[in-house]
Amino acid sequence: MTPTNNNLFPILDFATDLAYRAGSLLRAGLEHDRGVELKGRSNLVTNVDRASEALLVATLRDRYPEHRILAEEGSTADGNGAYTWLIDPLDGTNNYAHGFPFFSVSLGLLYNDEPVLGVIYDPIRHELFSGVRGAGARCNGRRLQVSTTPRLNAAMLTTGFPYNRFTRTDNNLAEFSRILLQAQDVRRPGSAALDLCYVAAGRTDGHWELELHPWDVAAGALILIEAGGQLSDWNGQRWTPWNDRLVATNGAIHKDLLEALQ
Repeated sequence: MTPTNNNLFPILDFATDLAYRAGSLLRAGLEHDRGVELKGRSNLVTNVDRASEALLVATLRDRYPEHRILAEEGSTADGNGAYTWLIDPLDGTNNYAHGFPFFSVSLGLLYNDEPVLGVIYDPIRHELFSGVRGAGARCNGRRLQVSTTPRLNAAMLTTGFPYNRFTRTDNNLAEFSRILLQAQDVRRPGSAALDLCYVAAGRTDGHWELELHPWDVAAGALILIEAGGQLSDWNGQRWTPWNDRLVATNGAIHKDLLEALQ
């Protein structure tokens, strides 16, 4: 049976509390040795990533043993139900490792592979972004709505670059250079989850990125949709959490951004 808001709101309350707990762990970890390790030249992991993931996964397993779980640092749980949690315990690890205060905890819930709930917490700014399918998106209780910016040349955009950009030619640098000259400006904050929330909140007008993973964007995509935004892959086709290329906008500039990417 397709979940209703009556089913999802208690899960939202639980996920919100859990995100606060994980965020407190991340915030406290900034004051200590973060145990940085390299997974690749620019792909880092810290002991705080692992501690946050352990907290999230253990708590979810205990509360919802029938739910499946897929988390960034490798934790999984094979439930027997239609729900799947996609978890990023620390989105923006490179920022975190350097003490740059832009990172988040991201919890996305799928039902039969469709996003139905998202919670993203920024523990530095104490901002909790959330969305439930069909019930809108909010930040700290305030309803979110995408911007009304009508044209690409008036738009503030964000983007990101793949970890293996040093060894691949398809690395978003050409697209970045081209779009930088067409948009009002482009930022590269370093947390895809928060990037999508900022589009949902109308703080930016669009975001594009490649080499994404489901846990990076599942929660943020649901929040953006519920705030009135538009999502697609780079070809303008239907986006799912398993697509590794995403274009997310306020809707008004979507066609123009897709054309610029081509």
